[in-house]
This record gives sequence, C-alpha cells and structure tokens, in this order.
Amino acid sequence: MASAKKFLAGWGRYPVQECITWRPERASGLYLPTPMISRGQGRSYGDAALNENGNVVLTERVNRFLDFDSDSGELRAEAGVTLAEIIDVCLPRGWFLPVTPGTKFVSLGGCIAADVHGKNHHRDGAFSSAVESFSLIVADGTVLNCSRNENSDVFWATVGGMGLTGAIKDVSLRLRPVETARVIAKHQKAQDLEQAFTLLAEEDDSNEYTVAWIDCLARGRSLGRSVVMHGRHATAEELPASKSVLATGGRKVRTLPIDLPSFALNSVSVSLFNAIYYRREGGKQKSFVTDIDRYFYPLDSIHHWNRLYGKRGFVQYQCVLPINTIDTAFEGIKRILEQLSASRRASFLAVLKRLGPESGGLLSFPQSGYTLALDLPVRGKDLFAMLDRLDDIVVKAGGRVYLAKDARLGRDSFEAMYPRLSEWREVKQRIDPNNHFDSSMARRLGLTNE
Repeated sequence: MASAKKFLAGWGRYPVQECITWRPERASGLYLPTPMISRGQGRSYGDAALNENGNVVLTERVNRFLDFDSDSGELRAEAGVTLAEIIDVCLPRGWFLPVTPGTKFVSLGGCIAADVHGKNHHRDGAFSSAVESFSLIVADGTVLNCSRNENSDVFWATVGGMGLTGAIKDVSLRLRPVETARVIAKHQKAQDLEQAFTLLAEEDDSNEYTVAWIDCLARGRSLGRSVVMHGRHATAEELPASKSVLATGGRKVRTLPIDLPSFALNSVSVSLFNAIYYRREGGKQKSFVTDIDRYFYPLDSIHHWNRLYGKRGFVQYQCVLPINTIDTAFEGIKRILEQLSASRRASFLAVLKRLGPESGGLLSFPQSGYTLALDLPVRGKDLFAMLDRLDDIVVKAGGRVYLAKDARLGRDSFEAMYPRLSEWREVKQRIDPNNHFDSSMARRLGLTNE
C-alpha cells in the first residue's frame, strides 16, 4: 500500500493541511503501525479527519456489504460503506436508515465517530441508537468487538469519539422498514423565533421529522423568522397506484464547477435569497408528497456546493443549548442570532432543530435541547472573535459545540462543554496510552497532547 502527500481539508475547506495519505483496498489496511487517523468521505467540516504532517488512512475503498437480512433489516458492512450505498441497496427492498444526517455521502465509520443525528433526534435519538455492534482495531493492532454488552466502555468512548479510540473495521446496525421512497411533508411559517420554538415543540405523532430553516439576517420583531418543516414516511396507500412506490426517482445532480468570488455571498444577496425562500417554502402549508432525496438531502443534488463560499472556505458553527427551562435554550439562541444579525454576516444555511436525550457517547454532541447550525464564510478579522463570544453564550447555558463541524474551538471552552471528558480520557489512556490515534483536532483540543 503506497502513501502520498496531499493537502486535505474538511468539507468547510478550512483549514487546509498537508497530510500523508494511505488508501487501502482491504480492511487489513485500515491499521498502520505508526500514529494515524481514519478518514471516510471527508464530510466532517473542520480538522477532525486531518493529521498535519502525519498519517491519514482513507477508508473509501473498504466498502463491502458483509451481510443483509431483508426480513429483519439487520445489516453488517465495512466502515467505508456510505449511507448512499445503503439506500441504493436496501431502500428498493423496503428498508431505510433509522437516523440520517443532511448528507448521504458519509461513511458508516464516520457516522459512529461523530454520532450523527437527524431531523428525528427528538423521537429516535442519534445514529448510535441503531448500532448493534462494531469491530474496532485498537492501538496494538488487535480487534475488539464492541457493543452495549461487550467492551461497553470502549463502545461509548468510540461513539462521538472522532476516531481517536481506534479504526472502525465493520458495523452492524438495524434499518427501519418503510413502505415507500416518498415523504409526506408540510411547512409552517414562523414569524419570529418564539413562534418557531412553539412549532418545534409541538408533539404530533404524525411528525416523524422536524426541522426549521431560519432567516438569520432578519432583525427586530422578525428575528428568527423561520419555515418549520415536518415530515413522515408515506404509506403505499397514499401514493398513486401507477407509481413504483420504492423507486428513488433518479434526481438530477448538478456540479458547481468553480469557486464563487468572495463577494458573491453577502448580506444583500443572502437577504434577497432568504426573502424569496421564506415566501416560497412558507407557502407550502398543505401536505405534499416529495421524495427522500429532496426531503433529507437537498444539497446533495449539487456536487461541490461548498464552493459557494469561495477559496478561503467557511466554518460551520453548530451548538446545542439544553432545556433546563424552555427559556434557557430560547434566550441563548436569541442572543446568538442577535450577534449574527448585528454583524451582518451572511449565513447561507441556518437550521434549528429540537434534540432529544443524550445517547451515552462520552463525547457525543446531542443533548435535550435545541441545536442551531450556521455556515459562515472565512472572511474578516473579527469572525473568530465573534465565534468566541458565541462559545461564551453556549458555555454559560450548559450547551456544547459539535466537534464534527468544528475548526476553531478553544481548549478551555471545549473542556467546559463536555462534562464526561474525564471518563473518555480514562478509556483512551487504557487502550491507547501512546496516542496512536491522533488528529489535528485532538491536538488543538488537548485530547492527545497533555
């Protein structure tokens, strides 16, 4: 297996670092005898899958299906298998992902390392809730079978552990049965943040999935105006008899061929887009049928959409604020939006979701509360100073920043956000005392360089 020096970045294209890459063809090549970090599809946004001047093992070709029971929905596959590949194979047989993030171009190993969540976290939890077990290559090269009952401490240290406990070899998980490849969706306008919170908090069994798009540049009485989007899987009876109910539809994919100039996304252009989007999507208040790709993965239809933000890239700031009282999360999110609106920084993507209880992962992100995600171009000297101020709001509220999206969080803030960090360090010290699994993020946050 040959190595090659390459400049790598996460999906945000910031930072860019030179790494030594290895691309194995078989699971036996997922482990190197020298320090390393695994990298799946490169869809974490910052430096979690970077290892500056060090080894990065690319898992994309270790992507074989090992076993699938079409009666029970139980799947075992190698860590490099993507959610897109699972959908292509399993959805025509009536099985869909129990939890999915906003892109299907992520690997199984990455989903566990980040403990990804979706629009149904308030009902069904994070990705780990569907994981039965996984095999993990640890620092000495041996393989541990990990589940809730076997090596459970390693299981929970790996869930959300950003690849720092070992290299995931293969994964066993349960898929969910669906009758069709369609979603029944309904949109509701929220004129301000308070109404958005009210709509997100509504308990309705028919709303399996819920998310809010936010106009992050709205100010004054319209601060936090949103389109709240509900959805559920359509039954076969709800679709025309002429349709193949499990066909995915073959959505046309476009490519953004160049980096947009830095001035293209600004407060004026984004304000105009937001006004049009609010009117168009907010007007869809009657239930309508859409396909799985359009509902779950709207940006996947544009390859390289991250080029929208120009060559310097962007950072995604995603935080969660807990529901100690409803006002804790509301007031914190309000303050964050006020800071953003006052700065006139254009976030092309701003999403608000309600989250359910923690999964048990020692460094897992979700907790009961509300999460806000913002995409911010790397532009201007005061960007990171503003994000530090947002960190202060999050820490004071008892919340945390999502490591899979992070590129700049400070060590002190990180340690204040993750109360089970000492438990994670105990497991890491026991199974990897010499920090065989290391990354640029780990060093930045003090996870491997104490």
